[in-house]
Amino acid sequence: MQWGLIGASTIAAEYMIGAIRAHEGNSVDAVLSSSRARADAYAAAHDIPNADTELSVLLARPEIDAVYISTTNEKHRDQALAALAAGKHVLCEKPLAMSVADARTMVEAARKAGVVFATNHHLRCAGAHRAAKALIAEGRIGKVLSMRVFHAVMLPEHLRGWRIDNPAAGGGVIPDITVHDADTVRFYLDEDPRRVVAQAVSSGLGQGVEDSVMSVWTMPSGIMVQSHESFTHPFAGSGLEVHGSKGSIFARNVMSQRPTGTVTLVTEAGETDVPYESEGLYEYAITAFNRAVAGEGRPAANGIDGVKSLAVAMAVRQSALQGRAVDVNYEGY
Repeated sequence: MQWGLIGASTIAAEYMIGAIRAHEGNSVDAVLSSSRARADAYAAAHDIPNADTELSVLLARPEIDAVYISTTNEKHRDQALAALAAGKHVLCEKPLAMSVADARTMVEAARKAGVVFATNHHLRCAGAHRAAKALIAEGRIGKVLSMRVFHAVMLPEHLRGWRIDNPAAGGGVIPDITVHDADTVRFYLDEDPRRVVAQAVSSGLGQGVEDSVMSVWTMPSGIMVQSHESFTHPFAGSGLEVHGSKGSIFARNVMSQRPTGTVTLVTEAGETDVPYESEGLYEYAITAFNRAVAGEGRPAANGIDGVKSLAVAMAVRQSALQGRAVDVNYEGY
């Protein structure tokens, strides 16, 4: 497939361009930026033949089969809808939109257009998470009782900008990290959180947006979920725990864009280190996306996954703002 990049972004430069090109027959043929200077410089730096400043120009290129959207959050909806109307397959960064209703509109537009629409939830693509989920499916920890996700990090300086000071662009730790953890919990447990209770603060980094949040989620099965996200914790580490009636899973340093970390199974028999595939997360996502385009299966995270992770994150934000428990609104999904 031939790809167009909507957004001359850091994540595309660091991960996605390489992941696309790692697949035989895939190429990056155009990049879009609102700045002519940035579009030209980005294209030159990454050997991309076309640099565009108008979305309509990129979408009119007949050679482009699919687009990857990694602009600021408030632009995702309109850019995705335009790409879908042009018949392009779409891989969109999370969160899909600024509201759950808008995200649903994007999914429905893709369905009507008959093209693949996916959310770039990279964590579920990690070998560590897939291995840990397999332990649950195999019954290795018995009945799942609770899950704890800790994803408190120090946001790197080069990624700050709008994420810490621009609510209109979708800034804040909740749309940036809580939405990932919501997808990860759904991936592990195969069910959707029903109600959340949360507290959020701006503890020094965030300016007009929250930079730390803790929440507790009610699952339909009765499993208890606790989640912690932050931009301000340099030494907290990240990971998750899943506790069951016959054992526990401890995954450390796995909430990452890289295939790193450890997975440990603890049962009555003792501790066991769990091996996992070390394939790149984004390479895995592109493989699944390409197969979906070819009619073979589904993307790693489809549009409905994006809607539901956003719904959980928005419920967490609403709960933190209102100081009460909030039912998650999935807009009918």
